[in-house]
Amino acid sequence: MIHGMNHFTVIAEDLDRTLEFYSGLLGLQMGPRPDLGFPGAWLYADGRPILHVYTDRPVPAQRAGVIDHMAFTASGLKDIKARFDTRGIAYDLRRQKGAGTWQLFCTDPNGAKVELDFEPHEVP
Repeated sequence: MIHGMNHFTVIAEDLDRTLEFYSGLLGLQMGPRPDLGFPGAWLYADGRPILHVYTDRPVPAQRAGVIDHMAFTASGLKDIKARFDTRGIAYDLRRQKGAGTWQLFCTDPNGAKVELDFEPHEVP
């Protein structure tokens, strides 16, 4: 029985750029990672390691593969939008029909598509 999502894994060409994107821009926190025998990092949200980063293997030619994107529940839409604007990072901000959820779509430094979902009451 599945109880929830455990983590996503990103293969990174440049660990520093990848960590800056997910930690510096999106606010995930660096955290402990067991010695797995290869380089990488674990990034945490609310005390849980939700994003694993590998740096010991080549990035596939088809960057997204069969997984279209990863989505995160987020807060602070105005602040995050300002961070993207200040850094000149491209994104697509949409309001979901029906529920009114704000969705910010972007691409990480490795070509992975990322979605950030914000509550309808937030103001961009």
